[in-house]
Amino acid sequence: MIDHVSIPVSSLALGDFYDAALRPLGLARLVERSRQLGYGKRYPELWLNLREGHAAPAGTGHHLCLRAPDEAAVREFHAAALAAGGQDDGAPGPRAAAMTGYYAAFIRDPDGNRLEAATFPRG
Repeated sequence: MIDHVSIPVSSLALGDFYDAALRPLGLARLVERSRQLGYGKRYPELWLNLREGHAAPAGTGHHLCLRAPDEAAVREFHAAALAAGGQDDGAPGPRAAAMTGYYAAFIRDPDGNRLEAATFPRG
């Protein structure tokens, strides 16, 4: 249904954070432009767009959930994001949702955007 999403960042230097955090999910930097970075597997599905002065106040920002292939990838995402300068916003673990249970972790990027990696039961 959704082809790609874009989130604003205060500096494209955040690309180093995203390189590390997205690697466990199988996503890589595919495109570099003067004001954009594009991440994906075969084509850019996630864009970082430079918006100077964007840093979000604590507790706000965009929320983006990315699919992980399994629980190990969720844990690797969380650890890599923390090591790259992100802030913990929910340790890896089981979660309950209206439709199904799932396994996820939450992180805040250095600008305050909230990233989630999630894997859902197969069945």
